[in-house]
Amino acid sequence: MSKTSKHADTGRKLESMAQAVVKYARAKEDPGFDIPTRALSNAKFDEKRAIITMGDAVQRRNFFNLGQAKKFMQTMLVASGCKDLADQGKSTSIRDMYYHTKHTIEGTRENTFDDQSESDPIIEDLEVAIESLREELGLFAENRGAMVGNMVIIDNGDTIDLTHMGSGGWAIPSIVEADVIQFRKCRADYILLIEKGAVWNRFNQDRFWEKANCLIMHGQGQPPRGVRRLLHRMHHELKLPVYVLTDNDPWGYYIYSVVKQGSINLAFESARMAIPKARFVGMSSFDVERFGINRAVTIAMKDEDTRRAKEIMAYPWFANKKDWQKEIAHMLKTGVKLELEALSSKDFSFITETYLPEKMKKKQWLD
Repeated sequence: MSKTSKHADTGRKLESMAQAVVKYARAKEDPGFDIPTRALSNAKFDEKRAIITMGDAVQRRNFFNLGQAKKFMQTMLVASGCKDLADQGKSTSIRDMYYHTKHTIEGTRENTFDDQSESDPIIEDLEVAIESLREELGLFAENRGAMVGNMVIIDNGDTIDLTHMGSGGWAIPSIVEADVIQFRKCRADYILLIEKGAVWNRFNQDRFWEKANCLIMHGQGQPPRGVRRLLHRMHHELKLPVYVLTDNDPWGYYIYSVVKQGSINLAFESARMAIPKARFVGMSSFDVERFGINRAVTIAMKDEDTRRAKEIMAYPWFANKKDWQKEIAHMLKTGVKLELEALSSKDFSFITETYLPEKMKKKQWLD
């Protein structure tokens, strides 16, 4: 879909939402609209598709309900701002939208928004209400993440060779749809998503992507939507396998879980972000023995780590997988976790020259 048609389609959805509210008002009825519930209670695991999906539960947001009136007004304000973007064929940051819609209501001391923490959830509400991604509403977040590797892309009309990106790599934008990013001349065999930017720097400096003929990415911890959406596009459009490299701790497992099955909060986007075939090549609780890692570099688990590990162990997509149950059970038994940087106790380039090549060769990953 071209930028022009995408903006027009979004504009029509927003206008339809506004017309429905006007229709209620003209009929002298309480104006309102339904918003799908974004909560654990309304999320389910679709075993056939192997992703988290959103259920059918909705919350009614009415103007004449004192508990909902402010959020009703805020939703209409953000919708109006997004309609302006669609009409002008422009995009802006979610921070800009916060300021665009913030003002003091005439004759009062009440602000439409007091903080961006109020406007961000309203944007997500609007996404699910009209079934359009934030990116389709013309809104983007700050860039987080980078990529290098054997591929040429077109970024907003500019041709970029990802093998010549220097030490910093190509900064992955928030909006990565086909009207902005196109793929050209992909020679890579797979994609490696690395949890941390610092570890990614080691892989880039050692030119691992060149030796292994792959693309290496990072998302600065939990990958943002732009990184996840780009991963999804490359996996499906270029048929590239995805491998995820994280720490050996519950938070690393959760990062993989979100990439693979999607997240509860963004369940409505799982079909366009989740990658059920992604594989985990991150640190394992068995790696201390496998690679002779000095136990002095392990980290004792805290109560919060233990609680989180047990929660993840019970996730439907992990509960029926023996290898994952064995992995997490061993971590709980030993009572320690490992960071990727612990491999530097062997050698600074041990992770790129020995650890990951051996894991890939022996297929020591979890699915």
